[in-house]
Amino acid sequence: MNILICDDDQAIVDGIAIYLENEGYKIFKAYNGIEAIEIVRENQIHLIIMDIMMPKMDGIRATMKIREENNIPLIMLSAKSEDTDKILGLNMGADDYVTKPFNPLELIARVKSQLRRYTTLGSLETKTNVYKTGGLVVDDESKTVTVDGEEIRLTPVQYKILKLLTANAGRVFSIEEIYEKAWNEPAFNPENTVAVHIRKIREKIEINPKEPKYLKVVWGIGYKVEKL
Repeated sequence: MNILICDDDQAIVDGIAIYLENEGYKIFKAYNGIEAIEIVRENQIHLIIMDIMMPKMDGIRATMKIREENNIPLIMLSAKSEDTDKILGLNMGADDYVTKPFNPLELIARVKSQLRRYTTLGSLETKTNVYKTGGLVVDDESKTVTVDGEEIRLTPVQYKILKLLTANAGRVFSIEEIYEKAWNEPAFNPENTVAVHIRKIREKIEINPKEPKYLKVVWGIGYKVEKL
């Protein structure tokens, strides 16, 4: 599971990371709220440990922003121990609150508790039919596509092509393979047909279709979705 630690004190981030890595977690690090938001948008994060007092964007504002798009567990850290600070943090979307200085073993116990609750309630995205690379997410259960949280509307064939490539991000598919899997029939001179659909998908999911971030051509072979 992936855990994001966000604190402007690098020593604290590194210290927490050592304990959590020893427990088998993969760690992402951020040092202000803006960095934390970017990491959550670009990666599958299962839990966040967020400090309150940070430069550029504090933990309260970052939590509010993250809660607009995600309900993953969030444990808030702060040197302040007043009840009003705890209440504010919890009201803004934190699931738990730990006051500095803290016992690392207690923090790990709280992390495990939040993850158990999260998975038990079924909120953790462990479905094998959700495919993600960077900010591109294809949810085959709801048949939706989002880019950086914004839903993208595709035709059924466009959806089949994008799902195929995203589910196998990094793998190059030939034009014939794409056609046969999307149309479910043998390919016969499929180049123009597939190219048109690829172009239309790019127009919908890419910021600059001429310099695509996700859907790329591999000249002489076919197409792939970049693994980010």
